[in-house]
Amino acid sequence: MAYLINLVNFKDKRGNLTVLDNTEALLPFKIKRVFYIYGVDESIRGGHRHIHTTQAAICIKGSCVVTNDDGQKKESFLLDDPSKCLVLETKDWHQMREFTPDAILLVFASTFFDESDYIFEPYPPRP
Repeated sequence: MAYLINLVNFKDKRGNLTVLDNTEALLPFKIKRVFYIYGVDESIRGGHRHIHTTQAAICIKGSCVVTNDDGQKKESFLLDDPSKCLVLETKDWHQMREFTPDAILLVFASTFFDESDYIFEPYPPRP
C-alpha cells in the first residue's frame, strides 16, 4: 500500500530547505527516472499501476490529491506540503487529481520508462 514519508525540512527566517539526502536509505529504490507534472487542468492523471516500477511523488508547489487502490484498500492522500513524499508500490493503481493551478508534482521512479510496464485496468470492484 502507498505510504507517506516526511522529508527532512529546515525552516528559518530566510525560508525553507527540504533535503533528499542519501535517497537509497530514504526510498525503497534507486532513482532511475525523474519527471514532473504541471499545468494540469481539471483532468485526472495516472490511472495505472506498474509491473516493475516503484515511484515516489512530492508536490513541490501547490497541491493535488492522489487516490490509490492496492487491490485490498482504497485511500486518498493530499499532497500539499513539499516535505511530504508519497511512495507508490507496484501494486498501487493510482490517479492524481484536484491539482491547484500552480501545482508541480515531482516524481522519482525506480525504472526507466517502458510502455509495457503499465497496467491500465483498475482492480475489479469489491463487495
